[in-house]
Amino acid sequence: MSEPLRPRASLRTAVVWEVLRDALDRRVKAAGREALDVLDTGGGSGKFAVPLARLGHRVTVVDPSPNALFALERRAAEAGVADLVRGVQGDAHGLFDVVERDGYDLVLCHGVLEYVDDPAEGIRNAAAALRASGTLSLLAAGLGGAVLARALAGHFTEARQALTDPAGHWGAGDPVTRRFSADELSGLVDAAGLQVTAVHGVRIFADLVPGVLVDAEPGALDALLQLEAAAAELPAFHSVATQLHVLAERG
Repeated sequence: MSEPLRPRASLRTAVVWEVLRDALDRRVKAAGREALDVLDTGGGSGKFAVPLARLGHRVTVVDPSPNALFALERRAAEAGVADLVRGVQGDAHGLFDVVERDGYDLVLCHGVLEYVDDPAEGIRNAAAALRASGTLSLLAAGLGGAVLARALAGHFTEARQALTDPAGHWGAGDPVTRRFSADELSGLVDAAGLQVTAVHGVRIFADLVPGVLVDAEPGALDALLQLEAAAAELPAFHSVATQLHVLAERG
């Protein structure tokens, strides 16, 4: 498989791309075809969709924002993959008003559960869009990472609010509506009838390390990337990750 993902992988997304690349390799081999059908729910301007299309996969992006879909169309055209990327306006609640059930080899649900009214329904719909043996990639905000970040910034009351709030919300200025633990996300995936195959912590250190330390020291970025990758699979670090990535399969 060609690898346009690596140059695009920032410090914040490298772990997710590595996991996705391995999952894509497995699905390509299992399906017996190079081009997969991918659904990106809440995919916005195509941060994941366009690189996936550059690998040759057909990607449908569902997003409620017309502006995001316009940006997606422009980004896909600039990347030369306009024929492989389709944007449709919709959301997780009414997903099957705009796409078909059982139609996709891979479904991305990245940054969606934090904002939907019913996260369980969002996961059920994502699962129902998968073909048999299809793969779900779920990325959502982690509770522990937010608590730690607020505390280290000196906002102790907000940290405690996030810790005790059922939704992990730290206050009126919090842009994220809801956060999750790894167990909560795995439970939602299990309840939707999918089998969890991997859980990774994302941005465990990246959001805590001052940028000047990464920029000033030669080789620091690569070393931090390697540290993130090494810690990502360890359950002990899931509780302090800014985001959590769950990979699951439909039987």
